Amino acid sequence: MRDITGKPELYSINTATLGFQSSLPAIIDACAQRGIGGIAPWRKELDGCHVQDIARQLKACRISVSGLCRSTFYTAPTQAERQAAIDENRHALDIAAELGARCYMQVVGGLPAGSNNLEEARRQVREGIRQLLPHSHDTGVPIALEPLHPMTAADRSCLSTLRQALDWCDELDPEGDYGLGVAVDVYHLWWDPELFSQIARAGKRILAFHVSDWLVPTVDLVNDRGMPGDGVIDIRSIRHQVESAGYNGQVELEIFSSRNWWTKDQDQILDTSIERISEYC
Repeated sequence: MRDITGKPELYSINTATLGFQSSLPAIIDACAQRGIGGIAPWRKELDGCHVQDIARQLKACRISVSGLCRSTFYTAPTQAERQAAIDENRHALDIAAELGARCYMQVVGGLPAGSNNLEEARRQVREGIRQLLPHSHDTGVPIALEPLHPMTAADRSCLSTLRQALDWCDELDPEGDYGLGVAVDVYHLWWDPELFSQIARAGKRILAFHVSDWLVPTVDLVNDRGMPGDGVIDIRSIRHQVESAGYNGQVELEIFSSRNWWTKDQDQILDTSIERISEYC
């Protein structure tokens, strides 16, 4: 396992961690001042920006993009809505390519409105991904399937385990021609008794590694993540498994924290992020 202690060039900050307090150019500058090597921006932060200008700034600051967040949900009641989502995701791949993103993050959607058919939701997602793979290949930006905790299956993600994500990879891209892969997010996967065996199975399909901590108690199912060290996840052991499987990318901190961290100053969040990744990841 790599020694990442005191090496912010190996860290990435998912910009959601900062609570969307400032502009993307300001975030890039703040990360560059601290020697942070990567960011994972959200598509909405690019609204009103020239993507080429952001790409030039990233290059000048020597900051890479560990992933572009995130996909439009694939699940919807009508074919027209599902096609619109595919078209939006196709355009997002173009943006990811301009930014030089390592991957395009996929949060796939839960049950379509008015439905309780989980298998149909999963079929819709697989079909949407299938249609995007050729464009992913053309842009050079691989798609990263991110399984979310099962508590989100109804409204955010019908993709819930790493095994399920890898089964979809094997179905949709059996030879790896399109580079379809997965993101390992400790917040969503730490509980899974199959986690270590599925990480080993994933191997080169691991495109991203996300860290945060599970608080006890957790008072919000989405927006109450902790900084590494504040909760119960053995992050370092999971990173050991991920890197043993071949992953050598950045360690990306992704925190949603409406009651705590999002209320703090951006500089404090960034400084604490560096300290916690170094000590606990």
